[in-house]
Amino acid sequence: MNSFGRIFRVQIFGESHGEVVGVLIDGCPAGIPISPAIFQEDLTRRKGGMQKGTTPRSEEDIPLLKSGVFASTTTGAPLAILFENKNTRSGDYEKMKQIPRPGHADFVVHQKFGGHEDYRGGGHFSGRLTTCLVAAGVVAKKLLGSIEIRATLKEVAGEPDSASGIEKAISKQDSVGGIVECVVKGLPIGLGEPFFDSVESLIAHAIFSIPAVRGIEFGSGFAAARMYGSEHNDSIVSMDGTTATNHAGGVVGGLTNGNELLFRVAIKPTSSTPQEQKSLNTTTGKQEVFTVKGRHDLCIALRVPVVVEAVAAMVLADLLLLEQKILRVNP
Repeated sequence: MNSFGRIFRVQIFGESHGEVVGVLIDGCPAGIPISPAIFQEDLTRRKGGMQKGTTPRSEEDIPLLKSGVFASTTTGAPLAILFENKNTRSGDYEKMKQIPRPGHADFVVHQKFGGHEDYRGGGHFSGRLTTCLVAAGVVAKKLLGSIEIRATLKEVAGEPDSASGIEKAISKQDSVGGIVECVVKGLPIGLGEPFFDSVESLIAHAIFSIPAVRGIEFGSGFAAARMYGSEHNDSIVSMDGTTATNHAGGVVGGLTNGNELLFRVAIKPTSSTPQEQKSLNTTTGKQEVFTVKGRHDLCIALRVPVVVEAVAAMVLADLLLLEQKILRVNP
């Protein structure tokens, strides 16, 4: 559904062109310093219009802390954070009531909800809701202490240089995808709850909640299928679990092994491409040529790294709370 986690439980709500989008975080320990200022850096990294190839739609993204905070610290009650939608142009989406975008959720959402969905800007299925994930990630990162999480864009349109990849998109007047790599440093040994709540299972589950994600791999990933066992095995060199290599990506048996947690995420090209496409007119029952109007990203992958960090932080904060490695903050 719209919530994730067992102790650090995150629930998101809202629509792209609705009054607000928001997040409710239950299970956040009391005594964590919280103010609107701590969200600014990560929210800015996620914003459109901040770099070439992203949507010109830019919201203020001022976090409205509505509950769970008193005197600038968490109270232990559910933490509610809202973000207003002020820069919307809903008229751009009128035609999509009849002609759903190929590669987008428009058609299946209409079928599932019987036409009662909010179709404007993709509604509840819009990347706008990743604002909520980033906000939850900011809180989760506060719980992680010295554990470092950093995601970076490694490839755009097959190019290691993102600027070159964006130029490809501009020259073709088409959207492109990319690959994001995430590294987590400082994790203790033994996080994870096999079988079904292994570290990889939980991170993969949460990562696929990010719109446009098409794949994930840990460590050497799919390349492991082409390696010998003696080549892929990571030789243990010390009692703290350090290994000579890290083909496993910091996870063995579904548990963290003390090395860097490493995974990569594949992001598809944005569905809303400037190119002419064919799709079904659901009124006439016939295909027709159309173009997507409105403000869209040529490469949504440019804005995804901070969202990947946030989702990883949510998962790891929840696992640390399960292990009782995050304690309540005493006054």
